[in-house]
Amino acid sequence: MINRLVAQILSLDIRLIACQARLSANTDSEALHDLRTTVRRLRSLLRPLRGLPGVEQLEAAAKAVGDLTTPLRDLEVLAAYLHEKGHHVLAERRAAQLVGVFPGVADSDEVARLLLVLDAFPRFLRASQRQGLLKGLRQRIEKRLAKQWKQLDAALHDPAHDRHRLRLLIKRVRYAIEAYPELDRLPAKAMPRLKSAQAALGDWHDSFQWLAQAELQADLRPCIPVWQMTMAKAEQRADRVLDKLSADCFKG
Repeated sequence: MINRLVAQILSLDIRLIACQARLSANTDSEALHDLRTTVRRLRSLLRPLRGLPGVEQLEAAAKAVGDLTTPLRDLEVLAAYLHEKGHHVLAERRAAQLVGVFPGVADSDEVARLLLVLDAFPRFLRASQRQGLLKGLRQRIEKRLAKQWKQLDAALHDPAHDRHRLRLLIKRVRYAIEAYPELDRLPAKAMPRLKSAQAALGDWHDSFQWLAQAELQADLRPCIPVWQMTMAKAEQRADRVLDKLSADCFKG
């Protein structure tokens, strides 16, 4: 388990360095997305390890990169959507705000600190192992994963469930399974159902966010009727998918 953790940390470190290089050279449109995905996988790997030396600092560094890049990714997604729908002038206004930004992300203090702390983390793990702090690690991780699953179960069966919170819980459970596949004890249909639910809630979340932006940005207001309709459809689709997730994976 510990060897596998160290291997995963090193792999994520390499991926982050590659993303940093791509952002610095501004080589492609997926660099920021891949950086954020890698950071998300790192945070999923770390969540069950809370309480161990070095985890708090690494989680804080990863969160800082997430906070830095979230508004940029939101803007990137909106610009791509507007281009796709033929609103090229609106799209170009948003894309113009991103010109020269990605190299700045690559050179940011947040990314530099994350890479520095991440590089040192395997040594923290090995030191903890030598000091006997990692005894029962597998049981610790299994307990944390089970807790996340129970939280999702409770949220799904809450009549007044919050779609924002459900989306977050589903992402946590899904990425935790991917981080610790050898500990996966979930029903066979869990992963495809989680992916479908995440996609449906993601479509709803995009429309929700864009409607909020349209209240502040006058040039987006012509899009409001379409986004209202899209959000309503996404809500219905999300509810159907969530019902399937609940029925197939939480049968008492």
